[in-house]
Amino acid sequence: MLRMNGAVIALLALVATPIPAFATNCGDSPLNNAHSVAGLNALPNNAWIEYQRCMADHKDAEAQLKMGIAYRDGSDGPAKDYKEAFKWFRLSAEQGNQYAQFNLGLMYDKGHGVKQNYAKAVDWYLKAVKQGSITAQYRLAYHYFYGFGVPKNPSKASGLYKQAKAKAEFANEFALAAYQEGSDAEAVRWVRFIAEQGGVVAQYNLGLMYREGINMPQDGAQAVSWYRKAAEQGLADAQYSLGVMYNNGQGTPQDYAQAIQWYHKAAEQGLADAQTNLGVMYGTGQGVTRDYTQAVRWYRKAAEQGAAQAQLNLGVMYGTGRGVPQDYVEAHFWFNLAATQGLKNAISARDIIAAKMTPADISKAQARAREWFEAHQKN
Repeated sequence: MLRMNGAVIALLALVATPIPAFATNCGDSPLNNAHSVAGLNALPNNAWIEYQRCMADHKDAEAQLKMGIAYRDGSDGPAKDYKEAFKWFRLSAEQGNQYAQFNLGLMYDKGHGVKQNYAKAVDWYLKAVKQGSITAQYRLAYHYFYGFGVPKNPSKASGLYKQAKAKAEFANEFALAAYQEGSDAEAVRWVRFIAEQGGVVAQYNLGLMYREGINMPQDGAQAVSWYRKAAEQGLADAQYSLGVMYNNGQGTPQDYAQAIQWYHKAAEQGLADAQTNLGVMYGTGQGVTRDYTQAVRWYRKAAEQGAAQAQLNLGVMYGTGRGVPQDYVEAHFWFNLAATQGLKNAISARDIIAAKMTPADISKAQARAREWFEAHQKN
């Protein structure tokens, strides 16, 4: 699964403040007298949007912006209509509203309500940036990086990106928004752009995309390269994934010692999958001297986090007396936990170990399992 920070980016944040009456025939905003949810529900249908339309017709830039948003999103009354949205955004933008300038740039960028025109998109982003729009600055950096509507200039793109990131970091949300809109190619471009700027989550995501062939040709070597960049920045998921690549010899020669190194880094950060794999490496002696005590240690850390495979493996260690004194009650307990997660091998292992136990010991193991579930449900 691709990692993203946060939800879909809000293209506009508006503060709900009382709206004064202007010298028009529009009257007061219907929201001014709606002091509760019941008051809002009692408003006539389309009261708010019709007030905004009146104000917009009287050249109020804020109302024109809101009309653009309503038509763009198909919200607050009107059906979605990009051409109408474009009209209202342009009227507001030409009066200097930075949010409208950004949204107008976005309409040109995506070809919504107007023929796609990257150069005009850049022009409006520039206007918005001059008024302090961080969102427009991220888009502008993206355009310079790929040369969309401007001469390609990765150095300038990097500078703009860093300036925007210093004020607010949400560039990953552009990639997420593009995926949710069904624009896979744009999403990939955003991920690559952010990864090239050192974005650790984007670097990990790009590695995953290369590894799995998501919207691009599968390429193990590229996956290793991008996982490494993110892993060296300390991202546990990337460290674990890089360990898997070394362990399996994907995109790089198989190297158990390297696998151990990266599993260990991720395991120390508490990543259960890495802890499980590290336990396996110690238990089998791959890339390290076989050490059942260390295997048990790492299995236990992952098992206590609820990792089913680690619970099964820890049960095996108790059942065979490797790294711990043999204890069928503990083995049954851990097998039982893994079995409740649907692990078929754990179900059969629990039945096998139960055949060697007294009814009293089975009851004791089952009681331990109930206690564990109760404790973890509370947490």
